[in-house]
Amino acid sequence: MRSLLWLLLSALYLALPLQAKQIAIVIDDVGNHQRDLNLLSLPGELTFAILPHTPYSQKFAYLASQQSKELLLHVPMQAIEDKALGPGALTLDMDKQTLQMTLGHALASLPQVSGINNHMGSALTQYSDPMKWTMEILRKRGLYFLDSRTTKESQAQTVADLYGVPNIARQVFLDNEKQDTYLSQQLAEAKNIALRTGQSILIAHPYPETVAFLHEQIPQLLERGFELVPVSQIVRSRYIQLAKNAGAPMPSIAKK
Repeated sequence: MRSLLWLLLSALYLALPLQAKQIAIVIDDVGNHQRDLNLLSLPGELTFAILPHTPYSQKFAYLASQQSKELLLHVPMQAIEDKALGPGALTLDMDKQTLQMTLGHALASLPQVSGINNHMGSALTQYSDPMKWTMEILRKRGLYFLDSRTTKESQAQTVADLYGVPNIARQVFLDNEKQDTYLSQQLAEAKNIALRTGQSILIAHPYPETVAFLHEQIPQLLERGFELVPVSQIVRSRYIQLAKNAGAPMPSIAKK
């Protein structure tokens, strides 16, 4: 089965136009508010990162799955600054058993997810041990890791590679500021990356300003030949290219 999947994905990759312009838009921080359910009205193939154990996490996941949307578990991880993390958080004072039980419980609450990404985590992702314990769980479950890159010192992708966990990093945060000029600037950066490399990953948040901006801009992106894709598609493309270059097998990603 895996060899057949490999052949199909390889054929798909080779069939892609050389000037592919793919953008994965991830909406983080989903699940705290009832209004988050309205995010499902956004057009296009988006990926939603759901905070664990939040009031609307399971309802959102159910409705999103009905629309075949890709979902991530948005795992709170300890930041350098002393910030409130919320339920299901992974912290530096946890031993291996506690961290893996906490992550496993969060994953069990949202079985629809295809991977995880970090909520905050500028402290935790700098340390290899908690990243090793995290990747052990992801490898067992066939999930991928999206590094939100909240610190340049992140060890997450290095450890993920060591454990054979499919992984990738975001390139652009859309809405660190909420003014239209800033949002437009960041979207332009994501488009430029996609034009140069064929693909880019953009993380946004469910702010009213961001949602209104995306409602307006997504149809324009599609009209201009950009393709919105789930993050897993970019992850697979990355590993197909790496395997093609190195002659190595591609790690598997669970299909949800």
